[in-house]
Amino acid sequence: MLYRKDKYGNEISQLGYGCMRFTKKGSGIDYAKAEKEVVYAINNGVNYFDTAYIYPGSEECLGKILASNGLREKVYIATKLPQYLARNIEFADKVFNEELQRLKTDYIDYYLMHMFTDISEWEKLDAMGIKEWIKKHKDSGSIKNIGFSYHGDTDMFLKILDVYDWDFCQIQYNYLDEHSQAGKTGLQAAAKKGIPVIIMEPLRGGRLVNIPSDAKKVMENSRRGYSPAQWSFRWLWNQPEVTCVLSGMNSLEMVEENIKAASEASVGDFEQADFDVIESVKSIIRQKEKVGCTGCQYCMPCPKGVNIPSNFYYYNLMYMEGKRARYEFAQNMGIRKNPGYATQCIGCGKCEQHCPQHINIREQLKAADRALRPPLYRMATAVLSKFMLK
Repeated sequence: MLYRKDKYGNEISQLGYGCMRFTKKGSGIDYAKAEKEVVYAINNGVNYFDTAYIYPGSEECLGKILASNGLREKVYIATKLPQYLARNIEFADKVFNEELQRLKTDYIDYYLMHMFTDISEWEKLDAMGIKEWIKKHKDSGSIKNIGFSYHGDTDMFLKILDVYDWDFCQIQYNYLDEHSQAGKTGLQAAAKKGIPVIIMEPLRGGRLVNIPSDAKKVMENSRRGYSPAQWSFRWLWNQPEVTCVLSGMNSLEMVEENIKAASEASVGDFEQADFDVIESVKSIIRQKEKVGCTGCQYCMPCPKGVNIPSNFYYYNLMYMEGKRARYEFAQNMGIRKNPGYATQCIGCGKCEQHCPQHINIREQLKAADRALRPPLYRMATAVLSKFMLK
């Protein structure tokens, strides 16, 4: 296993274990199966384990495995405060104490504010006294590092990055999401500030494994011989700004394959031919796109706050991945004070004057909004946004 350092010089395995996808059995988790996979991972060098309060049974399962096998001191536990449910600081105390009990520990190595999408969420926590709460737990040693996980656009990520002295952060990032959400710009900005970056969704929930057959052939015909999953992981590990890549492993074969790759891949391994493979695969995947938007941002900023690249990104995603894109759009763009919806467009046309792809942006925005926000989604997002940003 190869390791990368956190903000304070601690070595984190560059492969992390995402505990959201433990195999289910009946109404719970298949504990015996999860135990074999987790113990094998630890014995072969994986030391970063990511879970969350809202992952059903995950914290309890991980805590039991570590305690039963005497492995707590060999790993770093990362878990999360569901900040979107918090209305007062007592809620944070209640959740944190429950997490310690579930995980059978008296400290959390990496504690995250879960799923920031808007700076207003941090401002709400700040008004509740979260800074003092964090200081209390860091001073007592019950929290070693504080960070946040993020779903939203690049500009908002950069703002959140600057509001507090974070120890680490977690973003969705892969070769298809290179210029969406926090993106490469966010990754590099965090690294420049000395903030370690944990990567989630390196395979886009498995979608970068189940790629079109002609894209698979491009990978197979390369000199490397990597599987689609390994191409995705190695593309990430080639970047020095990446600290740890999470994988929701739920089979021993998957654990073994990923550990082997994480024991070999390092920064600078990619050559131009490898980048060419990734670009060819992206091109094939994007043949289903509705709009030829490259995410270059030349159309921005919109005078009315429309997030043009993000609207097109999720519109294209719908035609590559189906209705899940609507959920992602609602989660990452809708639950915000200023969501940047296409309906904010007044048709001034300034964006079209700067678009290198000569896209009919005004008309395509209307089509994107119709596809991404049918009436039911509009209502649900409005309710969720009012509740979470209250």
